[in-house]
Amino acid sequence: MGNREDLLAGAKQCLQDKGYARTTVRDIASAAGVSMAAIGYHFGSREELLNAALLQAIDEWGVEIGRAVAGAVDPDATSAEQYEAMWTQAIRTFDSHRSLWVASVEAFVQAERSPGLRRQIAAGQAEGRRGVTAGLLGTPEEAVPEASTRTLGAVQMALLSGVMMQSLTDPDGAPSAAEIVAGLRGLIAVLDREPGGHES
Repeated sequence: MGNREDLLAGAKQCLQDKGYARTTVRDIASAAGVSMAAIGYHFGSREELLNAALLQAIDEWGVEIGRAVAGAVDPDATSAEQYEAMWTQAIRTFDSHRSLWVASVEAFVQAERSPGLRRQIAAGQAEGRRGVTAGLLGTPEEAVPEASTRTLGAVQMALLSGVMMQSLTDPDGAPSAAEIVAGLRGLIAVLDREPGGHES
């Protein structure tokens, strides 16, 4: 690997070990086996490097989930069963990749004071919305309609973020995959209810 790739790998390791806020330039350089000056040369600042590493790690998580679901889902399963299987895999990573999710929450807090980080996170979210929409529809990302990204993708991303936060703060009280599916069915019933409280 070149210095840039070594730095990204080192930064991802530091995010896992120490989190976003507590990782120093020295920590990253040591983990990467390169000089501290290389961070400025390749990324400009510690923050830019950590941001790039975090977004790369989240992207790798998405690929990992996709592969895990593809390998675990029965091709004869219903759409609901496949969706539940996706959530089962996602929830597992909220525990196995806990440090990554804590670091992402820290980054969101930092973004309040960093316009550059806010832009990077926003770009990552836009990519994420398109990616999850493509996965749900079984469509290549380039073929996903913008309207679907703004609706289906945005809601799925909101669900992922919300369940992740619940899993980090209250693992025993966070919903299971089956409860998420049941909750969505309940929401559909509420949306289909006629005026006066009767379902259509």
